[in-house]
Amino acid sequence: MEKNNYIGIDIAKESMEVMVYEGKEHWAYTNDEKGLAKLLAKMKRLSPCLIVLEATGGYEITVAAELQSHGFPVAVVNPKYIRDFAKSTGILAKTDILDAQVIARYAATVKPAPRVLPSEETRKLGVIIMRRRQITTMLTAENNRFQTADPAVKARIKLHIKWLEQELDDINKELKQKVQDNPDWKEKDAILQSVPGVGPNLSITLLADFPELGNLNRKQIAALGGVAPFNRDSGKMRGKRTIWGGRDSVRTATYMAAFSAIRCNALFKSFYKRLITAGKKFKVAMVACMRKLLCVLNAMLKNRTPWNYSVNQSISP
Repeated sequence: MEKNNYIGIDIAKESMEVMVYEGKEHWAYTNDEKGLAKLLAKMKRLSPCLIVLEATGGYEITVAAELQSHGFPVAVVNPKYIRDFAKSTGILAKTDILDAQVIARYAATVKPAPRVLPSEETRKLGVIIMRRRQITTMLTAENNRFQTADPAVKARIKLHIKWLEQELDDINKELKQKVQDNPDWKEKDAILQSVPGVGPNLSITLLADFPELGNLNRKQIAALGGVAPFNRDSGKMRGKRTIWGGRDSVRTATYMAAFSAIRCNALFKSFYKRLITAGKKFKVAMVACMRKLLCVLNAMLKNRTPWNYSVNQSISP
């Protein structure tokens, strides 16, 4: 059968609604092992050229991974893009079946590029990193509460802070051990941390949340990292170029590393000073440093070479 079917799948906690673009039928399956087996059998008969799913808080991960492991081209799309697409076509109502229909139409119209999903090992690393971020957020909140807390509860808050600090320490040790146990991650981690200013936080974040690093060009890396400036022009109006989109976790970790690099790394220090001297505002200069840092790291991983000032100073952001 010719692969010309565009499939949209709306996934919920307990169900999956499946539609083919311009098709009249739809199929409903349970979101469990039995339902997934039926979905795979149906996809083999339909022989799709693209299957699109919404990112639905993790419910899509198992389905997408199974579909991809069986050779189907899969794209997991931000639900905001699907909703905006539906509104642009005049579809304001929202049901599971209608959502699947919209997703299928989005697949056929936009044709998002299928993305290779991270391995199970990488996914688990990302989950642990996410938990570390949650612990860090809670620790900051508890420390802030402790400053103004009533003496009646201060002891309890202090006890919770101690527990959170121990949990954070245990997570950091686990992450370090996972990197050491994986030869590929170990090599990449050594390359990334050879850059003055890049520490374990950015390195582990890139390993888990940015597996494309080292395999794309600098423009693609900047866009995925959320540090690519986009124009806001209309007619004679010329708006400010702003960054948006990309991966928040990568952008946050890159900011902290770039902030450190402009203080201890001669290349980024001179680059930052040149921008400030040219009249660039702090935020503009910092985003440029973040973009340059990701481009440098991308080139280093691509060539599997550690930090070298004379080589990396020629890399454009």
